[in-house]
Amino acid sequence: MRLTNGFDASASALTAQRLRMDVISSNIANAETTRANFVNGRYEPYKRKLVVLEPNSKSFADVLNGQLNGKGSSPGVKASRIIEDQTPSKLVYNPSHPDADENGYVKMPNVDVLKEMVDMISASRSYEANVTALNATKGMFVKALEIGK
Repeated sequence: MRLTNGFDASASALTAQRLRMDVISSNIANAETTRANFVNGRYEPYKRKLVVLEPNSKSFADVLNGQLNGKGSSPGVKASRIIEDQTPSKLVYNPSHPDADENGYVKMPNVDVLKEMVDMISASRSYEANVTALNATKGMFVKALEIGK
């Protein structure tokens, strides 16, 4: 087991939460974008994006065996992919909108700004918690070095 495992875990989590905040910011910025993709001769509205996070290690047994054999994987989390939310688009009645269909309805993005703000607060708090963990790890190293004086 390496002494820097705590740093590695916190650093990977910081990177993952930063990506989450970037994707959430993109969702908020495109909450009114009705022409994001051109599909089959028609414009489609922006679709909400989500970040899928996975642990760097498959299971506890893999981590334990890797550490015992000296081939341990890096602890922490990784962003494995960014997916589109499959929630259907909202239909809003606005016959004067340039993207309105023959019935006067406009397909709006499936982005709920309130939900995005809650996700942003969650990602921000997770980021802050990992900064705190990183600082605690650093403090333990400093105290360990002071013992040797």
